[in-house]
Order: sequence, then C-alpha cells, then structure tokens
Amino acid sequence: MRITELEDGGSDDSFDFGVREIVPAKAKRAIVGAGARILFYPTLLYNVFRNKIQAEFRWWDEIDEFLLLGAVPFPKDVPLLHQLGVQGVVTLNEPYETLVPSSLYQTHGIDHLVIPTRDYLYAPSYVDICRAVDFIHRNASSGRTTYVHCKAGRGRSTTIVLCYLVKYKHMTPAAALEYVRSRRSRVLLAPSQWQAVQDFSKRKLQYYPVVKSSAVAALFPAGDAVLITEADLEGYDTGGVASKELSIITSCRFGRAMPVVVARLSCLLSALRSTGGCPTVASQLPPQITTC
Repeated sequence: MRITELEDGGSDDSFDFGVREIVPAKAKRAIVGAGARILFYPTLLYNVFRNKIQAEFRWWDEIDEFLLLGAVPFPKDVPLLHQLGVQGVVTLNEPYETLVPSSLYQTHGIDHLVIPTRDYLYAPSYVDICRAVDFIHRNASSGRTTYVHCKAGRGRSTTIVLCYLVKYKHMTPAAALEYVRSRRSRVLLAPSQWQAVQDFSKRKLQYYPVVKSSAVAALFPAGDAVLITEADLEGYDTGGVASKELSIITSCRFGRAMPVVVARLSCLLSALRSTGGCPTVASQLPPQITTC
C-alpha cells in the first residue's frame, strides 16, 4: 500500500484502492474470529457428547508410528498421552481454545509447540508449517510420539499432518489426504488449508531437485556420475558388506575410471540379489577408485 502526501482537496486513488483491499480482509478475519469464539464451547460439548456415545468418534487417532492426530486435549488427558509415549504436542488453537497450559505438559516431560491459528477459514503460515513438520520429524527420529491437535482434529491440525506426510513420507497431497481419511474419517479441510498443503508440496518439489543437482555437480564436476536412487535399490538387501562398498563407491570421484565403475556397480547389484556372484567389489577396483 502506497501513502503519499496530498494537497488540500486532492485524492489518491492508489491509496483508496489499498484501503478497500485491506479493510474487508481485516473485517472478515474479525467476524470469523468472533464467530469462532461464540461457537467454541457449543461445538466442543457436541464433540464430547459424540465421543461418549459413538465408539468410532475417537478423540485422537494414530496416523503413523510416532504421530497422533486429534481434538483439543483436556488437562485430564495429559497423563494418558504421556503413557502413550507422547513427548511432543503441537497446538494449533488460539489462546481462548487452549485448555492445557504449557507448564502442565512440561511437568510430564512433554515439549509443547504452540502455533495459534484462527479456526474455520484459515491455515498456518508456511513458516509455521515448516516449524511444526520439523518438530514432528525430530521427535519421530528419536522414537518420540507427537500429538497434533486443533479443536476437533479436522482442519488446522490435519493441514500440519498432511504436510509432514508430504515432506517426510514422500506422499502427494491427494495420497496423504486419502491416507489420513482412512485413519480418521472426519477430517475436513477448508479451501485455504488445502491450498496451504498444495503450496507446501510445490515448494518441496522446487527445492529438492536443486539441492540434489548442486550436490552431484560439486562431487562430479566432469559430469561423469552414476546417480542411484532409492527406487533403483528397491528389493535389494542393503544390510551386508556390499551395501557399505556401494556407499564408498558412490561417494568417490570416478574420473576416467568410469567404465570400470559401471561394470563393478552392475556386478554389485547382481550380487545383492543372490548370495553368490561377484567377489568383493573393493578388492577388484583400482586404488584410485577405492580412495575417496
């Protein structure tokens, strides 16, 4: 929005246009916020009632080995979450919706990440999504379970879970949503929340190819590199000595020994499929290849 000094009686159409854009957005946000406050306790009681009378209306559901998705927890739920192995909680609620203080989580050794997000029509920002997704991943990498929740476990929290599956489980947004619905059928995203997931996925696809290409170019300036993907290794046993030799070979600068390396890699991949086959790869390679 541009603000300029006007002479008496003058006008600035660009300033007026900017105001017309900003004011409705702020008014909409304020109206949605007021409505969310009014509806919070009635809808919360409705969810509690359904949880009591319908066995399939669970308060939370396991999405992955170290990931739970659900509704806003009550203080009485914290010890139970701790027993389930939860050591991290991501809260997408605004302050008036939050029923458990961070101090209570900390008493039970649970890390608490708070990302206040308005209900119904709004999604977390890209920066906040990244914070939450990486928080979940750090916990999962250490065998720690994370509980992600909003008010009902349908929209805001599902946005975070979908982005986690997109980034760290390599799912498409559509596949991630279908999978989460198979675990928690009542998830429902607002258009802005679904758009946030799609935008997150697009940024991921734009970023990672650049990183991989630059990394390969740095290791192999001459361009004589063999790129082996996870798909290429699917079905092979990667627990033996041969897999260690493969990691050594792929981290080397091959230079002019490329034909030899290709031959050895072909032999290695064949050996991985059977107990017999080629002798030890490293013993057959020239010294300049086995030394990185």
